[in-house]
Amino acid sequence: MRIKRVKIGNVILANDKPFAVIAGPCVIESEKHALTLASSLKKITSELKIFFIFKTSYDKANRSSFSSFRGPGMEEGLKILGRIKEQLKVPVITDIHNENQAHIVAGVVDFLQIPAFLSRQTDLIKACALTGKPINIKKGQFLAPEDMANVIKKAESFGNSNLTLTERGVSFGYHNLVVDFRGLEIMKKTGYPVVFDATHSVQLPGGRGICSSGNREFVFPLAKAAVAVGVAALFLEVHDNPNKALSDGANSLELKNFKQFLKHIKAIDKIVK
Repeated sequence: MRIKRVKIGNVILANDKPFAVIAGPCVIESEKHALTLASSLKKITSELKIFFIFKTSYDKANRSSFSSFRGPGMEEGLKILGRIKEQLKVPVITDIHNENQAHIVAGVVDFLQIPAFLSRQTDLIKACALTGKPINIKKGQFLAPEDMANVIKKAESFGNSNLTLTERGVSFGYHNLVVDFRGLEIMKKTGYPVVFDATHSVQLPGGRGICSSGNREFVFPLAKAAVAVGVAALFLEVHDNPNKALSDGANSLELKNFKQFLKHIKAIDKIVK
C-alpha cells in the first residue's frame, strides 16, 4: 500500500506525517466572530508547531429544525472565508451541499468538504472532483468503513485523487453515534489520509428535539484513541463560548481548553509516528 499525500495550501496531510488540525466553529455566526476565532486558533497551533486548516460553514443545510440558524449563506459566507484566508494566510475548508456550488466555492477555498449525509451522492462527488481541488469526504453515519472504497472510485473516475476520508461516528439506535476505531485502520488501507472528527462523533443527532445535543466530555478521550491508532488530522469544532454557539455547541470544544488539549494530543502523535 502506497501512503498518499494531499497538499492543502502549506499543509501536507498523510497518515505517517505529524497530525494536522482542521478546526473552527460549526457555522459562521458573524465575520468578526469567525475572524477572531480563526486568529486565536492560528496563534495556538503556530505556538505548538501544528499544521492548521480553518473550517466553518456558510450554510448548515441539514439542521434538525427549519427555525435553526443556518448561517449567512453562500455569497456572504464566501466573502468572509476569503477575507480570513487572505488576512491570516491559512488554508480554509467548507462544506457544499449540491453540485451547483462546487465551482463557485472552489474559487475561494482550498479544500472542499462533502458532508456525511451526502457522501454517496455521485453528482456532488463528480462536481467536486472536476474542480481539481482537494476533497474531504466524510463517511456517512450509515456506511461501513470499507464502503468508502466505492466513494473513492467515484472521485478517482472523474480524475481527482486528492482525497481525505473522515470518520465521524456511525448511527447506533436513535439520537446516538458510536465510533468503531477499527474503521480508521480499514480506511487507512486505501492509502488516503484519514481524518478523525472528534467533535461530531460525540454528537447526539436530534437529541434536543429541535436541534442536536452532544457529550463534549468525550471529545478528549476519543481524540486520544484516534491519534493512538494513527491519523493524518483531527477535525474539531471549537468555540469561545459553546453554550452560546448557534450550532453544535454541545459537542464543541471550548477555546480556553484548546491549547492544553493539543499538547496532550501532540505527545501521543509523536510516540505513534
